[in-house]
Order: sequence, then C-alpha cells, then structure tokens
Amino acid sequence: MMLNFIKHTAFTRLFFVLISTCILLLSCENETTDQQSPPDENTSDSLNKIMPLGASRVQGLTPFFESYRYPLWKALIDGGWDFDFIGTEKEIGSYPSYEGFSFDRDHQGNDGWTSGQILDHLPTALSEVTTPDIVLFSSPGGNDILDELPYENVLDNINDIIDFFQDLNPDIVILIEQIAPGKSSFMTPELTAIFDQAVLDVETIAQAQTNDDSQVIPVNMFEGFEDRYLADDIHYNDEGAEFIAQRYYEVLQSILE
Repeated sequence: MMLNFIKHTAFTRLFFVLISTCILLLSCENETTDQQSPPDENTSDSLNKIMPLGASRVQGLTPFFESYRYPLWKALIDGGWDFDFIGTEKEIGSYPSYEGFSFDRDHQGNDGWTSGQILDHLPTALSEVTTPDIVLFSSPGGNDILDELPYENVLDNINDIIDFFQDLNPDIVILIEQIAPGKSSFMTPELTAIFDQAVLDVETIAQAQTNDDSQVIPVNMFEGFEDRYLADDIHYNDEGAEFIAQRYYEVLQSILE
C-alpha cells in the first residue's frame, strides 16, 4: 500500500513540475509592478526578515494548491508589522495587491525536497540572501516520510538545519511546524503513526535546541486540521492556507519587533 502512495506522490510531483514550468513562462510575460512594490534585492533593512522554508507546502502552485505565504503576508500587513519575506525562490503565481502593496514573492520552498536536500542547499541559499531573523520551517521531514527515507536521518537533518541557522545568527527565532496530516483517505495507519511520532519529536527538538539567545518554537498545525483544508492528498487549498497562516501569525505576534 505504501508503495502505491509513493508512486502516486512521484507522479504528482512530476505533474506539478511541468505545470509550474508553464506558469513560470507565462508569469515572466505578464509580470507587473505596483507603485509601492519593494525592489527585488538580496538585502533587507527590515526589522523582521522572515524566511519561509520547506517544500511544496511553502512553494505552493496556484491554482492547483496554495501556500500559506499569501494569507500570512496579508495578516502581517494588517498588523502593521515591519517585515520582509526572504529567500532565493520567487512566487510564480499571480496574487492581488493588498493595501497598496504587491505580494512579497520571496521564499525558500522547493517542491519535493527532502530534509537532506534542504540542508545541503542552505549554504548556497544563504550566500545569496540576507541572514533571516525568523525562519518558518514548514512540514519538517514530510517528503522524507512519504519517500520512506530512514527516519533517524530525518531527525538528524532537522537538528542540523537548526544548528546551521543558529550558527549563522545566534539570536534567530525558528518556528517549526508540528506537521499537519494528509487527507484521511491517504493516511494509512503506518503513515499516521510516523506523522504522530514526528509531532512528538518536533516538540522534543524544539525544547533541546532552544537556548538563552535563540528560540525554537513548535507550531501546532495538526490539531483542528481537516480534510476540507486540502486541495489534494497533501497540499492546502485556500481555506487550508488560511488555517496554517493563522497558526503562524498567532505565534509571530509575540516575537516580532
């Protein structure tokens, strides 16, 4: 049964890669700039430089499925916060302007990437963008679990990712998701068990990695998450993106400067 899920996931990823390439080509032709859009730079003077980090749940692929980044961006604007999303990746979809601002397209989400791929790419990515103050670490190890990679390696990679950021910025704050599940029809008992274990392990990692200077904060994305929040087996629809964004915002309000 798990093998069927893996084959399904691999096919889905290939489909989304092809679609995203088409959307990227179209977006390059139709991209416009609003009056108050920030310059497309690799540096930022914001008090709160926020890196959305992860895989497809961060990247999104509108109109097929959504990232939480757009509703979170709007919530942060409504809150009057000084912030800047950073990353080497750019949103390829089209989102409406809000309160006179164009959507901040920067992020560090890559469809299909495992925790090992994220870790391996971080030195290159952080050489190209400014150092973040806050990291939103989405669905840590989610693709590793779907690909049936060794779970012990997942935990090592998550710890190493946190170590990397803390070495780079000793005062960094890392919000790490306690992962939201996939659709109930997709979640076998075996898959549910390892997702549940990951929720517990993220809590343990956050406690162990928090120090006097750097907070690592688990964000509960699993309680209250429902099938109606999903566009497919694992990705968010509009309502799911709003749910995840609100969970992040509740924590961000207490740590933003």
